[in-house]
Amino acid sequence: MNLMQDLKDTSTLPDDPDWWRGAVIYQIYPRSYQDSNGDGIGDLAGIIHRLEHIASLGVDAIWISPFFRSPMLDFGYDVSNYCDVDPMFGSLGDFDALIARAHELGIRVLIDLVLSHTSNQHPWFQESQNSRDNRKADWYVWADPKPDGTPPNNWLSIFGGSAWEWSGDRMQYYLHNFLREQPDLNFHNEEVQEALLGIVRFWLERGVDGFRLDTINFYFHDDELRDNPALAPDRRNATIAPEVNPYNWQDHLYSKNQPENLDFLRRLRALMDEHGSTTLVGEVGDAQYGSQIQAAYTEGDDKVHMCYAFDLLSGQEPTSEFFGGVLRAHERSIGDGWACWAFSNHDVVRHATRWNLPEDARAVYTAILLSLHGSVCLYQGEELGLTEAYVSFEDLQDPYGIRFWPKFKGRDGCRTPMPWTTDYPYGGFTHGKPWLPVAAEHLSRSVAAQEGDEGSLLAFYRRMVAYRKSRPVLAKGTMRVIHDADGLLCFERVLDGQRLLCAFNLTDQPRAVPLIDGAWTADPDAPFDTVPGEDLPPFSALYATAG
Repeated sequence: MNLMQDLKDTSTLPDDPDWWRGAVIYQIYPRSYQDSNGDGIGDLAGIIHRLEHIASLGVDAIWISPFFRSPMLDFGYDVSNYCDVDPMFGSLGDFDALIARAHELGIRVLIDLVLSHTSNQHPWFQESQNSRDNRKADWYVWADPKPDGTPPNNWLSIFGGSAWEWSGDRMQYYLHNFLREQPDLNFHNEEVQEALLGIVRFWLERGVDGFRLDTINFYFHDDELRDNPALAPDRRNATIAPEVNPYNWQDHLYSKNQPENLDFLRRLRALMDEHGSTTLVGEVGDAQYGSQIQAAYTEGDDKVHMCYAFDLLSGQEPTSEFFGGVLRAHERSIGDGWACWAFSNHDVVRHATRWNLPEDARAVYTAILLSLHGSVCLYQGEELGLTEAYVSFEDLQDPYGIRFWPKFKGRDGCRTPMPWTTDYPYGGFTHGKPWLPVAAEHLSRSVAAQEGDEGSLLAFYRRMVAYRKSRPVLAKGTMRVIHDADGLLCFERVLDGQRLLCAFNLTDQPRAVPLIDGAWTADPDAPFDTVPGEDLPPFSALYATAG
């Protein structure tokens, strides 16, 4: 038996294949969490140092954004070696220590796998581009130009411009849905699938408890390379840079969301099932079909366990009507599938800023998130109420922001370092110069500033996560929206005959709660001091049990 198997076998985590259902997962962007060596970049040792903070939140798992070897043109989402840690983050030994310590604290570990594309520095691509007849010639998506030399079709890159890049070595174009330095793998090639499944197996045997799958619906492309049709202007509802990027002017019927993806997901799930209590979280990158894809990819028990779309990562005003519309649509489509909800992540403006939430409203929105039907992702710093940081053009790192500045300022504003202390200027993140500046306004919201304050947002996150975990109906029950108008959102959660009414006042005025049939009693353990039959105070919630 090898060391990795020894570590896995001595884990203190319970063997529960259903642990992911209703779980709360904390996302770590490792570059910005904690620097342990003074180079200004967060690392795995830094994460180990801060695991007790994460454990104090009561979450079930962490999801760590990519830490693999990479040229870092897209900060780890351009992988040059899937089976090694980039030296800036540490070593495989550091990762093993992280797994061991997290498991000691009862925290499962998910890592971010970027399977749809690699870096152009990956040895696979280096070989593939050399000629049209080498062993890996068909491992990426290559195509001849049109007779006039232009790209083979009209597909666009999310990062702007054509999704095709010319290679003089092969006298062909290759596909890149993201940066031109991120060529897309050809999933129609069986050898590519086998190689990627081997990478999954490598990390499972190292002790990980699952994977967050980046851009899961981008794996396959239309083999005939048909043009995407235009998208009607009233359907252009992208969450990232819609005001500057024509990517959302197309209906991406052929560049992603292909039916062949389901068979690969079945192969992936079968491998996961060989390794016990593991899970898969898929990111569905699609503004038009996210809910349908989410349902198709998670229904039954032979594909991914859960998916998240971008419904609640949008900039739409977070009214009761908005939430009700999203949740009703979800309940109609999800069937026996499973969602994973988030308000913030490393790609979108932090929700405190995106939704312009008043200070006294942040707790009630947190309560909504942690009361939803599905699992939940929390993004580092949201437990502190961090706002989007302003990053000047001179300090920008994100290629997306640099490309579209100043109308779109990129994703750096949600990626600035985590503030641990109020110490100026780096807030305990590093004693060197940080890779992105620490936002001065974040220092007063640091972990140290809120620790011990029972009225803080950090304390509320801890109470709300604990409340969710204490009520199986919140973690695993069904949901029915009852009311979604006039600033009041109400839904019912039901599990094994137990009924829990959840009502949220999203306004600064009292609201009467329309009770449904039955006698209702305030749940004494709920994190709000409210009772049925009385007006709900501004920006507060009611949790009441039936009977």
